[in-house]
Amino acid sequence: MASRSSARWGTAAVLGVLLSSATVARVDAASSPTLRVCADPNNLPFSDQAGRGFENALAQMLSRSLGQHVEYLWWAQRRGALRNTLKAQLCDVVMGVPTTLGMVAATKPYYRSSYVFVSRAERGLDIGSFDDPRLRTLKVGVQVVGDDYANTPPVHALSARGISANVRGYSVLGDYSETPPAATILRAVQNGDVDIAIVWGPLAGYFARDSQPKLRLVPTPERDGNQPMRFAISMGVRRGDDALKAKLDQFITTHQPAIDALLTRFGVPRP
Repeated sequence: MASRSSARWGTAAVLGVLLSSATVARVDAASSPTLRVCADPNNLPFSDQAGRGFENALAQMLSRSLGQHVEYLWWAQRRGALRNTLKAQLCDVVMGVPTTLGMVAATKPYYRSSYVFVSRAERGLDIGSFDDPRLRTLKVGVQVVGDDYANTPPVHALSARGISANVRGYSVLGDYSETPPAATILRAVQNGDVDIAIVWGPLAGYFARDSQPKLRLVPTPERDGNQPMRFAISMGVRRGDDALKAKLDQFITTHQPAIDALLTRFGVPRP
């Protein structure tokens, strides 16, 4: 999730597997024949263990450009994941992080996306503003982060207007036993549990492509007061891995049209 994406990243479920690799010596990531990618095995549309996410496809594109082969370190994007994977030197690149995330050295952005209002197209809702009076009476779904239900930007926007009694929260982490976990909020719109939801664009766009009933996506405003609703996304490497970061920046510059085509294929909104 864009402004809170780091909260998605650690789980104890695979800890035993990873501890056996914890003493692996640091390698020169920029010159290694292997592109070691930190990725979630169950987090579509971004990545999964079957390689169906757009970050999987981007990693393959990158590896071909660098003349490397991809090796994944699978780790669910829960609290502590970056610390236990990238910063532990068990992998070298995360394919999607907020450009402003301070825990990593971020590349130049390769896309920008926004939160979107999602509703069933047949309802004819054309809501595109947090000031629309219908948001006070409709059942509204929002994404929330972690066990403490920390507020995402749309929650802040609604709360600032005193809209809360009709709002239902859905964890951005989701139920990890489901595939994919974060899609619960889209299913709630489809089955009528909520009338409209405000969802991070890449997730909404991916599931709206072939949804039945058809879903309509309307981007939120770029900002709500001082709160941004659109965010730049980069690749992330360890701080100090300057040679690898430079290679990734050059890849993005050279291959941006192909990256754009990939994102379009996966329905990523880029308003």
